[in-house]
Amino acid sequence: MEIRKMQIDDYNDVYALWLSCKGMGMNNLDDSEDGIDRFLRRNPDTCFVAVEASKIVGVIIAGSDGRRGYIYHTAVSEQYRKQGIATRLVNSAMDALKAIGINKVALVVFDANEDGNAFWESLGFEVRNDLVYRNKPIAEMIRIDT
Repeated sequence: MEIRKMQIDDYNDVYALWLSCKGMGMNNLDDSEDGIDRFLRRNPDTCFVAVEASKIVGVIIAGSDGRRGYIYHTAVSEQYRKQGIATRLVNSAMDALKAIGINKVALVVFDANEDGNAFWESLGFEVRNDLVYRNKPIAEMIRIDT
């Protein structure tokens, strides 16, 4: 199993992986090839894929605003789960974020994504009950749920 930096050439395989994962929420703008290309250009060293026999079986999208790190769209193919791949991806992203001076990482998981929430809790990510998460689209998006 190889963990390497994600490249835009990986997009089609990564997107197919995301679509295969129940509970993954995406949209047509940020998660389009153009949207991911912009993200990778801004965060070239913090996004990773797991590759087994030339097939992408895991991915983590992580980046920073210069102050905080953020993790998005972490996924592992169902048949490769429970092998430590997601943990290796998270560790790669966290190490890369730390290397650029980031001291704290945040992420958002849908409440109904029980597997995802259990995974993040097992890694020590805590629920923040003192915050209210808010967002407002500035462009019309179509949500893609799996």
